[in-house]
Amino acid sequence: MKFCVITGSPLSGGNTAELLKPFLAELAEKGAAYTSITLANKTMLPCASCFRCQLVEDSYGCVLKDDVAQIMEEIIASDCVVLATPIYTWYCTAPMKTLLDRHMGLNKFYGKTKGSLWAGKKLAIIATHGYDASYATEPFETGMKRLCEHSKLEYVGLYSVRNEKGLASFRTEEAIAGARDFAAKLCRGD
Repeated sequence: MKFCVITGSPLSGGNTAELLKPFLAELAEKGAAYTSITLANKTMLPCASCFRCQLVEDSYGCVLKDDVAQIMEEIIASDCVVLATPIYTWYCTAPMKTLLDRHMGLNKFYGKTKGSLWAGKKLAIIATHGYDASYATEPFETGMKRLCEHSKLEYVGLYSVRNEKGLASFRTEEAIAGARDFAAKLCRGD
């Protein structure tokens, strides 16, 4: 199984990056191929809502010239997309939201072309947050479940850890074991 792990945190050494360390280590130990993409170093324009991507068959087709087309190619080449993000105001970060808004070219529902470039893929979430887990993550998780339903993806779950003590929260045995277990579960296809 090939994973595309997309990190939405604006901090390269922040909580989400810390939680991803054992997750990525477990993927590597299980022999899973993965691409890790950090959105903070990417140039991404907001969706222009021009619908021109809907006129392009068999490719993403967005007319905006930025880094999103390459990210979408990595998504298309993967079996499982993992969205790793801090939760800000009950949703993902602005870079992650920008990328999600630009997914339209993966679904050819609104123009003369029909089909999907990513139907059947799996989608998982890794989140860091300040509030209790369900209170913090539920709005984003609900949004991603709806995206999965609309795009014919398989939602395979969420792993999250609450920030109570800064980076130390993500270095506990429990947090590390949970991240590794989540990666192992995704590798098994549970």
